[in-house]
Amino acid sequence: MDSKDIVKFGLIGYPIKHSLSPKMHNAAFRKFNLPYRYCLYPLKTDDFNNFNGFLDKENIKGLNVTIPYKEEILAYLDSKSDSVAAIGAANTIVKKDEKIRGFNTDFLGFSKHLNEIADPCRLRVALLGAGGAAKAVVYSLIKDKAGIISLFDIDVEKGKDLVRKSKKWIEDCKSDAAVNQVESVEELDILNKDLLINATPVGLKESDPLLVEKKFLHKNLIVYDLIYNPARTKLLAAAEEKGLRFSNGLGMLIYQGAESFLHFSEANLEISKVAAVMEEALTNRGAEC
Repeated sequence: MDSKDIVKFGLIGYPIKHSLSPKMHNAAFRKFNLPYRYCLYPLKTDDFNNFNGFLDKENIKGLNVTIPYKEEILAYLDSKSDSVAAIGAANTIVKKDEKIRGFNTDFLGFSKHLNEIADPCRLRVALLGAGGAAKAVVYSLIKDKAGIISLFDIDVEKGKDLVRKSKKWIEDCKSDAAVNQVESVEELDILNKDLLINATPVGLKESDPLLVEKKFLHKNLIVYDLIYNPARTKLLAAAEEKGLRFSNGLGMLIYQGAESFLHFSEANLEISKVAAVMEEALTNRGAEC
């Protein structure tokens, strides 16, 4: 096939060299005979500020968006899905007829994966982070009828914004959830929580600290880190050492990726079939492109 006939998709963010998205998307493109190619596009702030120029130059038709641009991307959207409008963050965009549409598949991916691990209903949750990924997590938890959600972020204003947004989600979803912001990790009251979630980028680098002291990791706690590469962050290693139930974000990545694939391709496929192809591809790790 001539390279000019290949439709380009990819991932923007910084840093993203750890991403497994090319591996799973390109496997799905091949499986379903689509002339697409998925690549990594690491954009620093100056490059992102010329986002429209970047899209035109690269002739890209769709992108996944990750840290730190899930909220900043909203300024470039011509239309937003209901979930993007509600959450205030997008992780998937599609360019069609010179218009850029935004979607949020993070909350769906998180919901599908968490439900395989535990019943979210009435769960008491401690959440680290209040950025774009954390917004998707809280939105998902509220829709799934979680109980108390306590959150901490070093950026106090981000935390306040998430609490404000959550009030409307609770009302719209007719949920009994309660979302509150605390001023420190200690105030998350992890000893009285069922689920601890890390939705920050802390853990991507080997030099990153352990955000939660091991003494707070009690025997009935489930620990979930949205980071999937490395597969064992310091937080998950501590959970494993304590004999706790734990998971990284690989399942969330696969499910959100499968949903993104359906937006990219507009294919009439069941998400479970796409997810199965992506999961199989990731059994043999390694990025492409």
